[in-house]
Amino acid sequence: MTRCVCPGSFDPLTIGHLDVVERSARLFDEVVVAVLYNPDKQGTFTADERVGLIEKSVAHLVNVRAEAFADELLVEVCARLEAPIVVKGLRGETDFSYELPMATMNRSLSGLETLFLPGNPGMDHLSSSLIKQVATLGGDISGMVPEAVHGPLLERLGVAG
Repeated sequence: MTRCVCPGSFDPLTIGHLDVVERSARLFDEVVVAVLYNPDKQGTFTADERVGLIEKSVAHLVNVRAEAFADELLVEVCARLEAPIVVKGLRGETDFSYELPMATMNRSLSGLETLFLPGNPGMDHLSSSLIKQVATLGGDISGMVPEAVHGPLLERLGVAG
């Protein structure tokens, strides 16, 4: 069985994240969506809430599960999960410039390989922080986050849906 890890903070999960997870699910026997978080930092959602929202959003994918990991190196998470591959979505050159050094460090530390999937061009403007900002200011984020995330995000931000 080939298992991969799709890591991130997912605060919240966007349709861009979901696209990468769905595509990974077609390539690997099992996909673990790893919610990486620092318990000392305040997020919009708790790690457990993020896992729950992800699980609802990927319920149609039988080979995908979500799990939270606090204050651990990604290489340690992948070793424990027996996942030799990390899958990261890239929206463009800025993401590549940010992700490549981390991928190289992970390979240097443990041999962990990183597979970069180009993001869907129609989703390259999406980021969790930008979506939260737009929603907070009253913008319509329909179609930017999975349906399972939309209502809880608006509620958490105190915005009428």
